[in-house]
Amino acid sequence: MNPHSFQINLALAWLGMALGFASGSALGLKFHREDWLGGYGSFRRRLYRLGHISFFGLAVVNLMFYFTTRLPALAGASLAVASWGFVIGAIAMPICCFIMAHQPKLRLLFLVPVLSLIVGSLSTIWEISKL
Repeated sequence: MNPHSFQINLALAWLGMALGFASGSALGLKFHREDWLGGYGSFRRRLYRLGHISFFGLAVVNLMFYFTTRLPALAGASLAVASWGFVIGAIAMPICCFIMAHQPKLRLLFLVPVLSLIVGSLSTIWEISKL
């Protein structure tokens, strides 16, 4: 495969880090208010925190995937499927968290990032198992 095929995962990893810092800064402006977003343990506030931390966690996943694809023996077509699974998951997870914070009835939206991340993981495992 082209060595630049998975640049999107590298770029998304660093974008996720930047968005994690930015969202953390924005959330940090009001964290001292006990009643903010319904209080520390409220559903809304928990989902905002989950969305914030998902930027970092999925950035690390995309970075790990990018470096995994640098292995010379990996060249299968399922790597492209994995790449897009991780991209979709990294974009959809924080969006779903922030939507769900205000519309809890839309919880099935979480299937989009969760299933795409599972597909990405399994596709990567499939390729690595062929080494």
